[in-house]
Amino acid sequence: MFHVLVVDDDKNTRRLLRAVLEAEHYTVSTAENGEEALAVLDREHIDLAVLDIMMPQMDGYAFTALLRQNNNDLPILMVTARQLPEDKKRGFLVGTDDYMTKPIDEEEMLLRIKALLRRAKIVSERRIEVGDVSLDYDSMTVTKNGEAQALPQKEFLLLFKLLSYPGKTFTRIQLMDEIWGNESESGWETVTVHIGRLRRRFEGWPEFEIQSVRGLGYRAVKNV
Repeated sequence: MFHVLVVDDDKNTRRLLRAVLEAEHYTVSTAENGEEALAVLDREHIDLAVLDIMMPQMDGYAFTALLRQNNNDLPILMVTARQLPEDKKRGFLVGTDDYMTKPIDEEEMLLRIKALLRRAKIVSERRIEVGDVSLDYDSMTVTKNGEAQALPQKEFLLLFKLLSYPGKTFTRIQLMDEIWGNESESGWETVTVHIGRLRRRFEGWPEFEIQSVRGLGYRAVKNV
């Protein structure tokens, strides 16, 4: 359930990358330039950006430099037609994590994205370990000391998302969009209800806890 932001001023490229990524079960948002991308980051939680360099208003170099100057460590894969060594060097100097040239090898791009997510300590293997506790995304189970319990889908996805980013605060709206989707008719109160269920279910477990951040939302904290 990783969320990828595709930033490219070419409409056909955005469509292609969206199709490729969604076929691999990524959630995808798009933007035409760096300024639009910043607006997306303000309203959505993004796990990784696939970024063109040459764009109007704010190019890929400026976008990346601005994020790094503000201590934002969002994984960035630059995908561009610019092939000169100095272009690549500039990309790494401003803070990109990886660099590919067009035309895009789709399989290679997907492999690079998985590697970036893994290096960013995002659980691309669909499994989280917290001390003696293990969360398995495929079976939607939480296991402790060999005893597994299956969680309802939304509860599991919510817990998995929070524990994938320990210490990071998510707003209720972010969690609502991530877990229930933009088209859901449920209100953000649904998130509060599910958080309450998770707290009751794992009450007394010392390995982790879900904390409320007043006026903002929730975060998971690992205690081991």
